[in-house]
Amino acid sequence: MSKKKEEQERKEEYEQQISRIKTPRDKQCFGILEQRLGGSRMRVRCLDGKLRICRIPGRLKRTLWVKEGDLVIVEPWEFLGDEKGDIVFKYSKAQLSFLKSKGYLSKLEDFEEF
Repeated sequence: MSKKKEEQERKEEYEQQISRIKTPRDKQCFGILEQRLGGSRMRVRCLDGKLRICRIPGRLKRTLWVKEGDLVIVEPWEFLGDEKGDIVFKYSKAQLSFLKSKGYLSKLEDFEEF
């Protein structure tokens, strides 16, 4: 394959990835991973102003790799929802810049990490 075709395919793949960005639904909210606690548990500061201890559900445990400072979608538990939740999705750097440019992360300016 020629170099131009490979570059064009990468550009199209990048645009498709950005055009289908997952946003929080219903009770879900954005969060920033502050600290990994071990045992697939993490401390996440959510954009609704709450600090939650979150875990990665078993179905995503092998596929979802997160580190401190990542932007994630948190789904609060029905019981103890203000204190605990599940991490459902992690955003890439390209998706993060797209969300910032579209204004989805207006509350993110309050946090010093970004």
